[in-house]
This record gives sequence, C-alpha cells and structure tokens, in this order.
Amino acid sequence: MSGTENLLVEADQLAAELHGDDPPTLLDVRWRLTGPPGRDDYADGHLPGAVFVDLDTDLCGPPGAAGRHPLPDPAALQDALRSAGVRAGHPVVVYDGGDGMSAARAWWTLRWAGHRQVRLLHGGHPAWVAAGLPTSTEVPTPRPGDVEVRPGALPVLVAAEAARMAAADEGTLVDVRAAPRYRGETEPVDPVAGHVPGAVNLPAPEYVTEGRFPTVDVLRERFAAAGVGATGPVGVYCGSGVAAAQAVLALHLAGRPDTALYVGSWSNWVADPSRPVAVAPEPGAAPA
Repeated sequence: MSGTENLLVEADQLAAELHGDDPPTLLDVRWRLTGPPGRDDYADGHLPGAVFVDLDTDLCGPPGAAGRHPLPDPAALQDALRSAGVRAGHPVVVYDGGDGMSAARAWWTLRWAGHRQVRLLHGGHPAWVAAGLPTSTEVPTPRPGDVEVRPGALPVLVAAEAARMAAADEGTLVDVRAAPRYRGETEPVDPVAGHVPGAVNLPAPEYVTEGRFPTVDVLRERFAAAGVGATGPVGVYCGSGVAAAQAVLALHLAGRPDTALYVGSWSNWVADPSRPVAVAPEPGAAPA
C-alpha cells in the first residue's frame, strides 16, 4: 500500500528486517474483549523474539469512570515499555491476533507517548503464519529499554470536547461501533445503549477487513461518506477506545494525522448519567 511504509509492515518485509543487523523491537499485544487472555496465545507460539505486553494492565490505566481502557499513568507505561525492551529512537513493531484492534491501540499508545517509530504488522500473527514464517515458544529476556514517555504527542478528546465536536458544523465525531449499538437497539458491554448526540456512525468493517486496510483512496472515500473531509476537526470513539484507535490509524493512512481519539469513549460517556444519549434509526441520521 503506497505511502504507508511508516505505519504498516507486511510479514515478509518484517521477516527480512528481523534478520538484519538492528532488528525492530517486537511487541505481542494479542487480546480479546471477553478472553481468554492473550498471554495464553503468546505461550502457544509467537514471532521469534517478541515480548508479550498486556493491553489491559501495561498499556491502559485501571478501568473506572474514565472508561474501560483509559490512558495509562505515564510512569507506569514507561516502566512497562522499558521492561519490554523499547528503546528511544529504535523502531517497534506491534502485532495482535489478526483483527488489528489491540495492535492499533498499542501503536496509538506508543505514538501518544512520543515514540514515533512504531508500525503495525499488517494482518497480525495470522499473516505471519500464513506466510510460512517460523514461530517460537521461547520467552526472550529483553535488554531493558530506555524509552522516555512524553505524553500528548497525539491528540485526545475528553467528554466535553467530544460533545462540542459532535455538535459543531465544522467538526465530525465518528462512532465506529456496530450500527445496532449506535442506534441504541442493543448494548452488549456498557450499561446504556445509544450514541453521543451529533456523532455519525461508520462501523469498523467499513474501513478494515480482518485487520487489513484497503487502499488510501478507498479509505478516503469511506470516511468522506461519513462526513470526514480533508479539513476540519475530526474525532473518533468506540466502546472503550480500542477499535477507535484502529480508526485513528486508518485516518492517518488516509492523510488525517490530526484525528483525535476519545480515549474513554462510550464507556466513559455513560459513566455520567447527566450526559445526553441519542438514538437514531439509521447510521449517521440525526439523533431522535
């Protein structure tokens, strides 16, 4: 995919880099919303040299009113990344079980923390296996890293900012959850169904398929159809800021690196019962 060499890496290219003189640091961030733990998958087999990093405990703060996957404490994140061998100025590649969501949240978190040299293995662990490349059950002991976490390198939204963006004619707030959740017909995870008033809906399968992104032109067309143009403020949210991080990556690919992530997402929005909740019959329709 043209123009994405600093964001995505294909399995064969990564394999070549791992055989080079200065291979990238590999982070395995496999995760599932409802389990079992990604560490079990890692134990069964992972890319040689990869270190497991836990999305819930290493890359996010404790769940609560700030959301199910809030921002991590910078000092705790720095400790976790150094333990995983992340070094200042040294490239990192993150991968997951194939859907690209937890890897995208890892990508976003490292970028937010000021580490720019981070890419996502396109297609994740399944792409590596499908390419006939080797896996390992050996758990490496990485040399401690020296990365310094400097939070704020990517834009974030808090609830009040998300509300203003959704209500403003010059901005677009995109909800990337499944359409029935957006419409308020069902909510399998959080206590309230619906969406932020004024937000438009673009479910994740519209811009990513099994962890793989379409061409840049297709990405631009699909986001433009949801109201995201080449200019103007844009923010994204999901249930807890994981799938939405993947949308941020997609928008980076589409030429919108200024996209803000509402990290707390819907799980934070509904934690305050005073915040309004909208429902709509169709994705992107005006709130009822």
